[in-house]
Amino acid sequence: MDTTDEAEKSFNAPTRTFVRDAKAMASTPADVKEYPNSYVFIIDMPGLKSGDIKVHVEDDNMLLISGERKREEEKEGAKYVRMERRVGKFMRKFVLPENANADAISAVCQDGVLTVTVEKLPPPEPKKPKTIEGLQQII
Repeated sequence: MDTTDEAEKSFNAPTRTFVRDAKAMASTPADVKEYPNSYVFIIDMPGLKSGDIKVHVEDDNMLLISGERKREEEKEGAKYVRMERRVGKFMRKFVLPENANADAISAVCQDGVLTVTVEKLPPPEPKKPKTIEGLQQII
């Protein structure tokens, strides 16, 4: 038995946190639309209240949407016959484009759909040609 192979496998194995985050991201599909003045992220959040959802920006360019869907309390005498709705943590990360204004973000959760709007920065002013005056003629 070669312990270096065992140690290398465990060292290269993904961490539990990575696996949990990957599952949370895979189970949270999203649509992203670009408009002339904004980017809009649309995510289905059925059964969640706005207090269960967190929207924030990390490192000035990473939009992070996360939260947790909790299982309903079981009532005495009731048992699940089938359980298909997802429970647990969810998360999505989006790298914002360079022209996204991380200081102008709004989020609305209505009818189980979260809509996050990120305004675009105004386009930079085009550089005007510079005229140099006072040219002297050398004879």
